[in-house]
Amino acid sequence: MKSAQRTSRPLALAMAAMVGLPLALSGCGSSTAASSTEAVTEISVMDYYNNEPDKSFIGDALTKCGTQLGVTVKRETVPGKSLVSKVLQQSSSKTLPDVLMLDNPDLQQIAATGALAPLADFKVSTENFAEGVLSAGTYKDKVYGLAPTVNTIALFYNKDILAKAGVTPPTTWDELKEASAKLTAGDQYGLAFNANPTYEGTWQFLPVMWSNGGDEKKIDTKETEQALQLWTDLVKSGSVSSSALNWTQADVKDQFLAGKAAMMVNGPWQIPALDKQPTLQYGVVKIPVREAGQTSVAPLGGEVWTVPQTGNKARQAKAAEMVACLNSDENQLAMATARNTIPSKTTLSDKFASDNPKLATFTELIKTARARTGQLGEEWPAQATKIYTAIQSSLTGNASPADALKQAQGQ
Repeated sequence: MKSAQRTSRPLALAMAAMVGLPLALSGCGSSTAASSTEAVTEISVMDYYNNEPDKSFIGDALTKCGTQLGVTVKRETVPGKSLVSKVLQQSSSKTLPDVLMLDNPDLQQIAATGALAPLADFKVSTENFAEGVLSAGTYKDKVYGLAPTVNTIALFYNKDILAKAGVTPPTTWDELKEASAKLTAGDQYGLAFNANPTYEGTWQFLPVMWSNGGDEKKIDTKETEQALQLWTDLVKSGSVSSSALNWTQADVKDQFLAGKAAMMVNGPWQIPALDKQPTLQYGVVKIPVREAGQTSVAPLGGEVWTVPQTGNKARQAKAAEMVACLNSDENQLAMATARNTIPSKTTLSDKFASDNPKLATFTELIKTARARTGQLGEEWPAQATKIYTAIQSSLTGNASPADALKQAQGQ
């Protein structure tokens, strides 16, 4: 899931790695362009990276790829909340940009309108991408978008607080409940997470739901009930503040930074803020599973780059080359390093984790991470709403986990 609060590392070294990159386009490029009599010298791009430092970093990456491809990039950035509505308007008026970035859960909705071109039409390589990444960019068995980098969530813990309490990072739900209770004292809670009534609340719940075999297609099951019981027990016992019902992920980070939470569920975009506090020693592990031996399954976040149906094949071919350039190995590594995200290609995982140890857990999680739209496609938002509605109902005590899920599923 995207975060408006992301902060990247110094960019100079990362940008240097982008000079003279080979295209990741397989069998396309000149052959496709040569089939058109039109010489493309400019392409338009639209994205929602309108805050610094991402705005400048992505802009520099686009410019460098444009130079490599022999085109000038005309870029427009828009607020994230208005991107989808603007895309739908542009699709209706046939004024779509040549290259379009989308938050990955939105791809299904846009692809369903016929506004995007399958990347296979331009022979863009999809080799070596993590399964969840391809799933996030796929609509009706065709890949429409590729993400250069992605993110997910894990369990951060304060090393000093845990060591003082004689607690080791938990790996199972029982250990999580025991550790959270032991770490709760005074104004310090053992754990912080986001359970607010938005897609963020659903996003933070998915790891315990999915890792336990829960299914978003039908949420009133024993597996999802067990996951919601865990969340409910943690709040009811006082190990998690009831304020979690309203917290954002940024609020959760603030609680952790202030020493008011010994552990937190959050993503790698918070690392720059944590690193600004030199006395804070923290570690990152996978979110615990119900029983030892279960696989920790996390949700996939990140943005995909697509080629809209503009009606101009020459410009579309050049746009596809831009998508491929952004997804080259070198660009993926440079972007991930600078932005505290994870390369989408599993072939880059070992090197990246070795070079970026603070991101190693997230890198491992991406191998099994799931796209939120993987099963439900464009129906995901409605079901995500049902999930966070059930979370709110159970955590406030208005209904038992089983009844909350049953009521939400029936909506």
